[in-house]
Amino acid sequence: MSLPSAQTLYDVIDATWPAAAASECGPFLIREGKGGGKRVSAATARGAFEDGDIVAAEEAMRALGQGPLFQIREGDTALDEVLAARGYAVIDPVNMYAAEAKDIATEVPPRTAAIQAWEPLEIMREIWASGGIDEARIDVMFRACDPKTGFVSRWRDKPAGASFCAMHEGISMVHAVEILPFQRRQGVGRWLMRRAAYWTLDHGGHTLAVICTKENAAANGLYASLGMTVVGQYHYRILAE
Repeated sequence: MSLPSAQTLYDVIDATWPAAAASECGPFLIREGKGGGKRVSAATARGAFEDGDIVAAEEAMRALGQGPLFQIREGDTALDEVLAARGYAVIDPVNMYAAEAKDIATEVPPRTAAIQAWEPLEIMREIWASGGIDEARIDVMFRACDPKTGFVSRWRDKPAGASFCAMHEGISMVHAVEILPFQRRQGVGRWLMRRAAYWTLDHGGHTLAVICTKENAAANGLYASLGMTVVGQYHYRILAE
């Protein structure tokens, strides 16, 4: 089975980590994030555009109380260049990884290393909060498509980490992977990913995907070590105001 294309994963992201609302503004899709972060707040291009379309999109984002922010996907070279000329800076380049779930589900995690739990337990909320994943982002999880679940890890008799996973058309995407600092470099992230792979297969899925910023060396190293492949990228352009 071939791995999904970048465009397919963009659709998976929109389904598994959705904006509170979305509307069309000319050739741009405007997302209302309600504080849930860049992924649910950035505008994306859906066709050819003119300078006036960018101005209208900027005004639409400001009307929502959001600063101008565009997600630049593969094929958006023209938009990237125009936004750069308008003073937009690049922020948070991202890698999108994917692998066949069966290739990750090769070792059953120890019982407490990745426990399925949904809705989020209080300890999961505390772990997420420690890494800046606040209630607005947890609201995003509740909006995500079904099936979905969370995982919490307890390692060496202490809380260790948490993650969220949802599936869209057979592709599960893992979000909000957070490991407590004193539990890092002990394999907790690996167990969470393996458990998500088993969950994917149990729910009739076939592919496991995840995204992370290019600057997160530890996360990129983890996903590469699991045999996951970079199948696409994107970045944001933000206008400082």
